[in-house]
Amino acid sequence: MIGISPRVIILMALLFTVPVFGKSKGEREACARGDHAYSEANYEEAIRQYRQALTGKELELKAKAQYNIGVCLYELYRTSEAIDQYRAASDVLNGRYPKALYALGVALEDLNKVAEARTAYRQAIESSGGKYAEAFYRLGVVNALLGDPETAGNSFAQAIAQANGYFPASHNNLGVTLAQRGFYAKAEREFELALLQTGGDYDDARHNLALCRSLLNPASVAHLVISSSKQNEMKVKLLLPTLP
Repeated sequence: MIGISPRVIILMALLFTVPVFGKSKGEREACARGDHAYSEANYEEAIRQYRQALTGKELELKAKAQYNIGVCLYELYRTSEAIDQYRAASDVLNGRYPKALYALGVALEDLNKVAEARTAYRQAIESSGGKYAEAFYRLGVVNALLGDPETAGNSFAQAIAQANGYFPASHNNLGVTLAQRGFYAKAEREFELALLQTGGDYDDARHNLALCRSLLNPASVAHLVISSSKQNEMKVKLLLPTLP
């Protein structure tokens, strides 16, 4: 069974805070006020402040303000509007805005637009120079949903490699795609790694490992569980990053 509930992770790579100095001081001050309003869950006020930064000429600042508006709209469950803002933020930087494209993919998944989400994750990966473990993970999930276990497995393997081997959910999901293709011994190892890396606290991996060890009956493959929950994804700092 495959489920999608990506909303809970989009805010992990949340707002960009902006130092107040230089020619765009007014817009940066507006962003700072927006950050403060966001920290108090006053999302409508945060949006109003971030919109003031859209009038400046500094493209990077404008793009990050646009992205932050999208995050606030997403918090307000105005997902379609958030999607428009993420796309606009990416457009400001000519498609070279990995975080906005990743957020776009997550929001599209929320609306069950899985094929469009796949495109967004691919763009996020491309615009990051191919280094974006979380995007590879989500790309694997959507490829699995779209019935392509081999391509999904490749994405999970990339996520694991970029996380230096520590990515429990990707190990579990790689195991599922291997078992779906009949590679039971390799799948078993991936489930074991997922459990090892979580101290055994991973119900999906435990379920899958037990099934994998009893796969004398090929029909059992249908009961393997792809993880799309965020409990065992990579740990992402919740602190707001500072714009260089």
